[in-house]
Amino acid sequence: MKQILFALLFAGTVQLSQAQNDNLKINQIQVIGSHNSYRHNIEPDLYNFIQAKDTSRSLKGLQYTHISITEQLNKGLRQLEIDIFADAKGGKYAHPKGLDIVKPQEAYDPDGLMKKPGFKVFHMPDIDFKTSCYTFEICLQELKKWSDANPDHVPVFITLEPKDGDANFFGTKPEDFTAEVFDEVDKVIRKELGKDKLITPDMVRGKYKTLEEAVLNNNWPTLKKAKGKFLFILDNNGAKRDLYALNHPSLKGRAIFINAEPGNPEAATIFRNNPEDKTIADLVKKGYIIRTRADADTKEARANDYTHFNAAKTSGAQIITTDYYLPSTFFNSSYQIKYDDGTFVRVDPVNGN
Repeated sequence: MKQILFALLFAGTVQLSQAQNDNLKINQIQVIGSHNSYRHNIEPDLYNFIQAKDTSRSLKGLQYTHISITEQLNKGLRQLEIDIFADAKGGKYAHPKGLDIVKPQEAYDPDGLMKKPGFKVFHMPDIDFKTSCYTFEICLQELKKWSDANPDHVPVFITLEPKDGDANFFGTKPEDFTAEVFDEVDKVIRKELGKDKLITPDMVRGKYKTLEEAVLNNNWPTLKKAKGKFLFILDNNGAKRDLYALNHPSLKGRAIFINAEPGNPEAATIFRNNPEDKTIADLVKKGYIIRTRADADTKEARANDYTHFNAAKTSGAQIITTDYYLPSTFFNSSYQIKYDDGTFVRVDPVNGN
C-alpha cells in the first residue's frame, strides 16, 4: 500500500512540475548542445598528410566527431550547429581535392548528393568535408522527421553559420552569400520544416515596435506554445549578419534570428563564446537568449578541465555548446559535458525561478 501511495504522490509531483515547466518562457531554460553537429572526423590519412607537411600548425583542434543528428536529439541535446555553403549550380564541392592526395577509408558521397544544386553542409572545403548530412535540405528533413515522431519536444535551437570567403590553397573559393541567397535560405527552411515548426522573429515581436522591445518585455513564447518547434540563429557578427537583416527591420519576414548587440532593434539572441564574460548574467536577466561554449578546439577535453563549463552553467547562458556530450574517441580523457543528473536541459539558474 505504501508503495502505491508513493507512486501516486510521485506521479502527481511529476505532473505538477511539468505544468510549471510548460509555463516557463523559452528563455528560462538552459540547454546543452553540440558544435558543428553534422561533422565527422577528417579522413585519417589526409589528417596525417597535412599535419606532416605543416608541423608548425597543429590540427589537434579538429580531432572530434559526432554521432548522427537524430542520435544527438534522441540523447537529449536541444541545440545543434549547422554550417552551410551556397552551391547554386551543384557540383562545386562534389570532389574534395584532398581526395586527390589520399585514398579515403570510406566512400565519399556515394549517392551523388553533392552534385545537385542547393546548400551543402560541411566544415571546410577540400579538407574537412566529411558530414552526416551532405545537404541542408537533408539536415532539415532529418530534423522534421525526428520532430514529427517527438511532437512534445522542448524547442531545439539551431545555430546556422553561412560560410564563404577567399579561395583556399587548393584554389576553391566558396560562393558568396548575397541578399538573394539568404532569401533562398529562408525559403528552404520554411519548405522543409513548415511554418508550424518554427519560432520566428515576427512571432516574438508580436505587437511591439521592435524585436528588442519585445524581448526586453519577455515576449518569448512559453514552452507549452514552443513544443515541437525550432529556433534558428545566424552564427555571424559581421557583414553577412548585416546583409541578412538589410531591408528587414526587426527581422520582419525573416526565418532566422541574428547575433545583434544590445541596443539594436534586431537584438534578441546574442553570442558570448567566453563563458567567463561577466556581462552574460545581466543580459540573461534582461531577457536576451545567450549562446556560449563549454569547450573549444579540444583544449578543455584534453586537460579534463571543466572550468568553462562550470562558468557557462553559472552564467545563465541559455545555450551551451560542446564537442563532448560523449567522451573523446581520439585521446584518453573522461571529459563529458552534461548536467549532474545526466540530462541536457534544465531550468535556467539565473532567470528560471
